[in-house]
Amino acid sequence: MTIGDRRELLSKVPAITLGFWIIKILATTLGETAGDTVSMSMNLGYLVGTAIFLTALIALVWWQVAATRFHPFLYWSTIIASTTAGTTMADFATRSLGIGYPGGSTLLFVCVLASLFAWYRTLGSISVDTVREPKAELFYWLTITFSQTLGTALGDWTADTGGLGYLGAAAIFSAMLAVLAGLYFWTKASRIFLFWAAFILTRPLGAAVGDFLDKPIAKGGLDFSRPLASAVLAAAILALIVILPQRAGQHPGENGAG
Repeated sequence: MTIGDRRELLSKVPAITLGFWIIKILATTLGETAGDTVSMSMNLGYLVGTAIFLTALIALVWWQVAATRFHPFLYWSTIIASTTAGTTMADFATRSLGIGYPGGSTLLFVCVLASLFAWYRTLGSISVDTVREPKAELFYWLTITFSQTLGTALGDWTADTGGLGYLGAAAIFSAMLAVLAGLYFWTKASRIFLFWAAFILTRPLGAAVGDFLDKPIAKGGLDFSRPLASAVLAAAILALIVILPQRAGQHPGENGAG
């Protein structure tokens, strides 16, 4: 198999490793603090914040689809744009539209399922290893954006109800992720299901941690500066992208290629 053939069999998203999940959690935490920075600290509101981040997300998705191979910085920039847009969109849906956490979470969960169903019916697979062609990439980023928005609503709902607080919510979602890890290592549960479940659950974990960092002490947070927390998280993500191995995932066809 030539180098050109091998490139055609590579996904345009990273291989799913421990490093992937570490960066993903940091990115979702950054999404919360950066989203709150624009909508709250800068007093632009959820609708203007959503417009800003959605514009950035659309531009980055277009760039990602136009790329001929996996680019780590481009990929993670698009993830960060999706999670910041998810923060402002979830806040707009649950607060500005007045449908509350239950209504917002239900609506967004339906959107995630609908996106996955349409993806499967169109291309026959929702595995991230098949994200190579434009149609698959568009479905991938649409599903990710819905999942990031859903995760924000779930994180806020869990933290703000039942007296759990941000640390309590973070502990719950950490425990759920630990269960998924156990299913991955010790059972034959569907890897596709486990990926999407983990991808969704890392978002409310990041939302809870982000809120814990920047919310006032009176509300159970540490009252850190949102812009400063965002800058520190962005620097940590940048460092990990450089330090940790970043490689493209494999297309299923590569296993059978000669």
